[in-house]
Amino acid sequence: MVDVSIEHRVYELVRPYAGTYLFNLKKVELTPDTDLDTDLSIDEFEAEDLMNDFFQKFNVARGNFRIETYYPAGPISWNPFKKTSPILVPDFTIGMLIESAKVGRWLYD
Repeated sequence: MVDVSIEHRVYELVRPYAGTYLFNLKKVELTPDTDLDTDLSIDEFEAEDLMNDFFQKFNVARGNFRIETYYPAGPISWNPFKKTSPILVPDFTIGMLIESAKVGRWLYD
């Protein structure tokens, strides 16, 4: 029963960052597998705000959490014709927030 409450509260925390579909104003469906970056297009600054709220509201120990793990700075090229390789980053999902909230510490250092 407690887990459902935590899950619901995490969804409520993430919901304002999730936006809506432009043409039908339908809420974006949130699931544990929803990726904050890829699925919700939350940028680095919004994600940092979200995580600061998350750690405070759920009393979760930050551990070694760093936003740069999920939003690394890429190489800068002044040449618009030079292709850069995409940077591989780990998943950053709502499920990670839920699981960390359950145990009171960030589990994904």
